[in-house]
Order: sequence, then C-alpha cells, then structure tokens
Amino acid sequence: MSPDSAAVTPGPIADLFPGYFALVMATGIISIGAEQQDIAVLPEALFAVAAVGYVVLWVLLVLRVTRYPRRFLDDATDHAKGFAFLTTVAGTNVLGSACGVVMGWWTIAWVLWFVSLPVYVVLLYLTLISVVIISDKPGLGAGINGTWFLIIVSTQSIAVLGALLLMREPSDLLAFVTIAMFTLGLVVYLIVMTMVFLRWTFDPLDPTEASPPAWIAAGAVAISVLAGSNILLAADVSERIRRLVPFLEGMTVLAWATATFWFPLMVAIGVWRHMVRRLPLRYHPSYWALVFPIGMYGAATFRMRAAIGLDGLAWLPQVTLVAALVAWSATFLGLVHSLARALRRVS
Repeated sequence: MSPDSAAVTPGPIADLFPGYFALVMATGIISIGAEQQDIAVLPEALFAVAAVGYVVLWVLLVLRVTRYPRRFLDDATDHAKGFAFLTTVAGTNVLGSACGVVMGWWTIAWVLWFVSLPVYVVLLYLTLISVVIISDKPGLGAGINGTWFLIIVSTQSIAVLGALLLMREPSDLLAFVTIAMFTLGLVVYLIVMTMVFLRWTFDPLDPTEASPPAWIAAGAVAISVLAGSNILLAADVSERIRRLVPFLEGMTVLAWATATFWFPLMVAIGVWRHMVRRLPLRYHPSYWALVFPIGMYGAATFRMRAAIGLDGLAWLPQVTLVAALVAWSATFLGLVHSLARALRRVS
C-alpha cells in the first residue's frame, strides 16, 4: 500500500511548508551580520538557532519525502510551490558560511558546501524540467511568484560559500565554479525578474498574492552582491579572478544598486497589503523570506565595502542589522506562538 494511501492519516508533515529552510537562511545571515559588527554573544546564539532549525527541518523533510512521497512530488513539480524547496540549498550554504565566519568550523563548512551541490541539482531540475514539459500549465499570474527567485538565491549561495572556501584553500577549479555560479545567477535573475515584473505591472494584484516571498526579488540580488564581493576578495589567491576584477566589480555594484532599488517597492507592497487592504498580519513560515533579504542586504553591503574600498557606506550595514533583528524577533515570536497553539490543540 502506498505511503500516501488512505491508511496513512495525513499530519502536519504531509503539507510542511516547502520554503521553511528560509528560517535557516534568515537566522544564519543575521548571525554573520552580527559577527561583522563585532557584537558579543549574539552571533553564536543566532548560529545555534540556525543549526538546530537546520537539523529539525532536515528530519521533517526526510519524513515528508519517505512517508508522503506523492504529496512531496506534487509540490515539487508545481509551478507556484516547487522552487520553494531550493531554500534547502540556500539554507545549507548560509549555515556553512556561518560555520566558518562565526564559529571557525571550516571543515564543516566544506562538508555543507559539498552537500549542497547534489541537493541543488536534484531539487532545481526536478521542478524546472517538470514545469517545462508538463502539458497542463497555469497562466503567468497563477504560476509565477517570488519563490522563483530562489533559483538565483540557491545558485548564488554556492558561489558565496565557495568563494569563502577558496580564500582558505586556493583552487583554480573552485575559482571557476564560483565565477560560473555567480554569472549564471545574474543571467537567471534577468529572466525571472522580467517575468515577475510583467506579472506585477500588467495583471491585477490581489493582496493575498503579494506575499512575503516577493521580497526575495531584493534578496536575490543582495546575495549576488555578497557572492561578487567574496569572489573579489579572493582575487589575491586566484589569477583567474584577478583577470576579471573590473567585470566582477561592475556586476557587484550593479547587483547592489538593483537590490537597493527594489526595497522601497517591497515596503510599499507591504503597506498596501496590511494597511490599505487590511490583510491581517499573522505568522506564516513565508515571513522568513522577508527577514532574509534585509539581513542579506546588510551583510552583503559590509563585504562590498571591503571588496571595492568604499568607506562612505559604513553606516548602512549597522542600520540594516537593526532592522533585520527587529524583523527576525517579530517572526521568531510568531513561530513560538504558533508552535504553542499547536501544542495546546494536541494536548
């Protein structure tokens, strides 16, 4: 009998939110941001939360795949949900980066980077091939949303951690891989952003559609800034990177300008949803996708300053870190409250 048959009573794991690893992404990058600002205790505390969340979410994901394979495949091959699973890849690499930057555990960082590669290939192409070859396709309005930007986020996360590892163990092949992933992420961003922008501007937008994952439009280019900056900072150990420094600097600044450009629109959409259209503000795991871009923008700006020698933006990572911590705290309290209510219902 199939694990998805009526003999198995579906539980919360059966419909676990596909993008829940955004919790690890958001918490891990704010941990790195706090480390960049030399804040005592906070980086390690946030790292611990991210690490525990990562382990728990992997256990839940494995249980979902093994107990409810049909439900998992339905979500993984869905236009609107499938790419959300790529938070698994980004979460792995953000946690790997925090292992190195915050804790100094570079061996674990290497392990996590290598783990992310096959997971990236499997999850990306499972969804991508499905949405291309499926015959019954939704329209652009129903099929595309902010989760598509996770293609870019996951791709750039490999470049982010790869460049950090390159600084410690120089390798021409690793330098090539990081550059390839960085440039691939930029090209895919142009494709996805074009489709999403057309959706936003030429079809009516319902408040329930303008969900927090839309913020990943900014997060995707923010993590591109971090990837480009880390690669630039690895130029001293790689001749291949040195030959591309002007190009890499130009693309990094372009990504930073694009991320900066999107944030006012993201804030305006949030105000429109909750204050103009009165959509209730309740906890949902998708809100971690709102926290992540804020933390990533600050951490990426900090690294970009070092990579291109720009001191005029020294204040921005500090301000952004405060905003990220406020957003993280509110979302984490929502998570705790949600879990408490679930436990009360069970008891």
